[in-house]
Amino acid sequence: MISTNLREQSSLMARMLHLVDCLLVVGYLWVLVTWYRVPWSEHYTRLAVISFCLSLFFFQSFQLYRSWRGWKFYQEFYVIIKAWATVIGILLFYFFIFKISIAYSRLVFLIWSLSTPLLIFLVHATARRVLRYYRQRGRNIRRAVIAGAGDLGISLAKELETIPWAGIEIMGFFDDKIAEEPELTAMGKPVLGEIAKLPDYLATNDIDYVYIALPMRAERKIFMILRECRSLGSRIYLVPDLYLYGLHHAELQSLGKMLILNFNPHTEWKRSFDVVFSLLVIILGMPVLALIALLIKVEDRGPIIYRHKRITAAGKEFDCLKFRTMRVGADRELQELLEKHPHLRAEWQQTYKLKNDPRITRIGRLLRRTSLDELPQFFNVLKGEMSVVGARPIVGGELQYYKDSAGRYCSMKPGITGPWQVSKRSNIEDYQERVNLDDWYILNYSLWTDIKIILRTVYIMFKGNGAY
Repeated sequence: MISTNLREQSSLMARMLHLVDCLLVVGYLWVLVTWYRVPWSEHYTRLAVISFCLSLFFFQSFQLYRSWRGWKFYQEFYVIIKAWATVIGILLFYFFIFKISIAYSRLVFLIWSLSTPLLIFLVHATARRVLRYYRQRGRNIRRAVIAGAGDLGISLAKELETIPWAGIEIMGFFDDKIAEEPELTAMGKPVLGEIAKLPDYLATNDIDYVYIALPMRAERKIFMILRECRSLGSRIYLVPDLYLYGLHHAELQSLGKMLILNFNPHTEWKRSFDVVFSLLVIILGMPVLALIALLIKVEDRGPIIYRHKRITAAGKEFDCLKFRTMRVGADRELQELLEKHPHLRAEWQQTYKLKNDPRITRIGRLLRRTSLDELPQFFNVLKGEMSVVGARPIVGGELQYYKDSAGRYCSMKPGITGPWQVSKRSNIEDYQERVNLDDWYILNYSLWTDIKIILRTVYIMFKGNGAY
């Protein structure tokens, strides 16, 4: 049976957008030639025709006009760049074979080659904004069902509720539990029947998407859906139950002919950012570093740097560097304090900090209040032991409080700053709240998130709230 209800495949807007893109390629070339007063010749006419034909073919070949519901903008831009790079590559080959590159203005061709993807993306982004506007108001809606009403299916339904601009309406669930509970519902949506009834439902109803949200152990049911439902006019997607464990950054990779999942977060960009940012801070902050070192040395003649063991990626320990803010021998004093003062022992067991710690020096109190005591940690970043932004650096004993999320914590390097440092900081009394903040960052980190946290950190440093 030919799919007839996947409207995005044959929608008038997709066809029009395809035509607009191809005309934009040619029209923009004409504008640049005219702007730079280059005589229009038959060579440019030939280039325009070839470019139009190549764009017509390759833009469609790269699935540029697929449904982008729920996708991020940068993902569409990446596909645009790949499609356009293919067109430009063929044109360069054409110039080389026929030795006609001299017939064209190099400046015009360079500007046209580099800026056309931006113009195409601008058109697509505008179209997506318009579609989002209408979808949020109940127009241009796609209908979907979910095979599986368990935790994974409910998590998927909740996620779709957070992105109403995607325009996907869940009509209901299919689950074998209905045999035990005939009136079963999930997320306020009905369970329409057992999974075996899904093909009959698709044959009589106009459904655009089928999401398989079944555990991997239910392979027979999954194969049945794939075997019997792929010809019934609906797109079928498998939602791996790995997401139940919060593995949002798992990446599918190949190892020879085998597919493997990489559970190590993609942090190459993060490392580059860390190195550049840390070098800038150290170079520009050298006078401040020298002044702080001098003040610490003058106060009690003790060491300038304090090293304490913390956990980094894969659970390895490293020496986390800080400017010393306590008296020499403060580690030995701690045990005596906790034994003599039960209220201090209770506070330490809860937060691993003391709000009014008598061991802190005068300069140390100022450094802690402004968080300047953590400046040496930028050297830890350069050594690859920490990141500028990340979860809190914790001692080995604290890992027990992370319980099920301990593995996620050990998947990334801790940060000098992070969501904990820019919230209530040490005023957070519930340790689980700290764990939740670290967990949130590990599952949601991005370059823009890091930049926002850094800017917020600068503000907090001057304000000084929650630091002790």
